[in-house]
Amino acid sequence: MIQKAFKYRLYPTAEQQVLLSKHFGCVRYIYNWALNAKIEAYRTEKKTENFVSLGNKLPTLKTEFDWLKEVNSQSLQSALKNVDNAFKRFFKEKKGFPRFKSKKRRQDSFHAPQFGEVDFEIGTISIPKLKDIKAVIDRRFDGKIKTITISRTPSGRYFASVLVEVEGELPSKPTIQESRTVGIDVGLKTYATLSTGEKIDNPRCLRKSQKQLKYNQYVLSKMDRMNKTKDGTNREQQRRKVAQLHERVRNQRDDFLHKLTHRLTHDNQVDTLVVEDLSVKNMMKNHCLAGSIGDAAWGKFFTFLTYKCEWYGKNLLTIGRFEPSSKMCSCGVINSSLTLKDREWTCSACGARHDRDVLAANNIKHFGLLKQNKIGLEESKLTPMEIGAIASSPK
Repeated sequence: MIQKAFKYRLYPTAEQQVLLSKHFGCVRYIYNWALNAKIEAYRTEKKTENFVSLGNKLPTLKTEFDWLKEVNSQSLQSALKNVDNAFKRFFKEKKGFPRFKSKKRRQDSFHAPQFGEVDFEIGTISIPKLKDIKAVIDRRFDGKIKTITISRTPSGRYFASVLVEVEGELPSKPTIQESRTVGIDVGLKTYATLSTGEKIDNPRCLRKSQKQLKYNQYVLSKMDRMNKTKDGTNREQQRRKVAQLHERVRNQRDDFLHKLTHRLTHDNQVDTLVVEDLSVKNMMKNHCLAGSIGDAAWGKFFTFLTYKCEWYGKNLLTIGRFEPSSKMCSCGVINSSLTLKDREWTCSACGARHDRDVLAANNIKHFGLLKQNKIGLEESKLTPMEIGAIASSPK
């Protein structure tokens, strides 16, 4: 069985929007209540409140606050599970301590784990206590609905993400062959360079909208200085305008990444893709390049590429982030003096002229195949050598 998610745009009525807002508020309240209960239990009694113990207290909480009964009870239980999972990620994966959710946050969501329905004929989505929400059903599916997640973006748009369990198995992956392998080097000037020599331009979605964003954010900040209450109609309209600009940039970026990864995983001449295991989080600490790196969204690119390779039966290999991909000549010499501004360089040992990005893509492919023992014995004996060692060796 394979699980896939389908996301649809929702157009709720005014009455449905009120009930959706109640769901968002109640789920946020339960999440904060559970988080506080876990913190206090450990601080005072040195014990851990798990999902079961918190769930047993939920009926008592409902009798105290009647407005909790107006929403789907399973959505409240899902909030408890989210708190429990957040603590597990904190202790096991060191993802950061869970934080309380602010009432002022504009992006909200809740889960409906059971009894969700999608009507393809009339174009509606139904969950408990919310029936027949109008939706744009642009894709159909055949399978069992596992859960439906309703979300509201900061711009005020509503979406439903339907997780479906469909029949079938993931396709088997072919044998790795050097002739059907492509190395991919990601960058800022050129978004991706393939070992075939092809270069894919960086769309720079945020950079192109930065002037418009800067102006509208300035207007919003000016309104905040003039209006201390921050609840005026004009201020809310300007806030939504800024949110819509950010959402447009994100949609443009996602569209580019989906098209690029779809093309890479549907090339019938390629069975294996090789990429670098970059630490994007650490690279973002460079304040000079953080904006451009964030705009490139390499982490999302690798995420899309990973699951699409699984879906379409492609091999995906990764090499270490410290491999000398752009600095090592094909003869084995490493140019340690190479800087980011050097886009081309000449090997002092063999005299070969290299394009930095194309060389990196070919070396990524070479290291990936070497890691899998899929290249010839003669090439595998290649030993990288520093340029300084070549220059000081006797002639």
